[in-house]
Amino acid sequence: MLDIFNGIEKWLAAGKKFALATVVDTWRSAPRVVGSAMAITEDMEIIGSVSGGCVEGAVIKEAMKVLESGEPKILKFGVKNEDAWTVGLSCGGKITVFVERFIGLEDSQKPAWDTLRAQITQNKPSVLISKMSGTQSDHALITPDGNTSGTLAVDDALADIAKQASLNHQNAIVEHEGAQLFVQEFPQKNKMIIVGSAHISLDLIDLANTFNFETIVIDPRKIFTEETRYITKPNELHQTWPEEVLPEMTLDQDTYAVLLTHDPKIDDQALHILLKSEVAYIGCLGSKKTHAKRVQRLQEAGMTEEEIARIHAPVGVAINAKTPQEIALSVMGEVIAVKNGEKK
Repeated sequence: MLDIFNGIEKWLAAGKKFALATVVDTWRSAPRVVGSAMAITEDMEIIGSVSGGCVEGAVIKEAMKVLESGEPKILKFGVKNEDAWTVGLSCGGKITVFVERFIGLEDSQKPAWDTLRAQITQNKPSVLISKMSGTQSDHALITPDGNTSGTLAVDDALADIAKQASLNHQNAIVEHEGAQLFVQEFPQKNKMIIVGSAHISLDLIDLANTFNFETIVIDPRKIFTEETRYITKPNELHQTWPEEVLPEMTLDQDTYAVLLTHDPKIDDQALHILLKSEVAYIGCLGSKKTHAKRVQRLQEAGMTEEEIARIHAPVGVAINAKTPQEIALSVMGEVIAVKNGEKK
């Protein structure tokens, strides 16, 4: 749902009624992963996708019935081998889709949606549990602090299921007290720290936003931060030195750092902090010659070979990038590769 969250917000503000179709299970190849969603209004406006096109028509038809009756439905589809190529598959597969009136439209479910909306807006994690069986929708929204909201009762076993879903970053159907439940994690966004506000930063922030990263820009050079016209504004902008703000941030494995200033006084200061942290990625702009000088400075500052080896430099995927837009694309590609498990 995260990829269509902004569209959902606009529909709710406009007072539109709509159904939500969510992929809850797949087998073999499937065009969309579990948790992918599509929303459909009474007027058949659509945002999102559950299959890339092959079953959308049938889902829309059933969504109209769900909107009228209020009764949720479980839809199961098989993608035949001969149809698979039309949706980008190498072979057939199966998709299970759960269709219900959107949670935020039901008075009884609205507290759960309000909490989920707040968690997403504030970039905080949560787990939504949806009852798939029965004649009406029931949900429970569970936050990391153990607070719950919604009409679905949460016992210790269900709270543990939610905890495991959050730890394993996994969405799945579970059986609980004779009922089928879909457990969906809404994780905290990955965070991209960009040291340096420049032409590359503009396009990188825009791309990071497209791929659902929270963006933080750090640059003490006010002439750059004040004169820059961002395509997409960063979530945070710090007109200060890295050593003044980085120690106050959570530098964990969901954090990706890109250093773009070309100024050793700024970049090296950031590296002294980032290389001692648990961030998942550290990329530095500059040629091989520039990086060799950087390595020498870090060695003289007492950094170990293992720490220095964490740096991706020259930054980005090798696509012979020339323009700021191309460089930003190459950086984003490398960040995504690391995020998805591709080792350096």
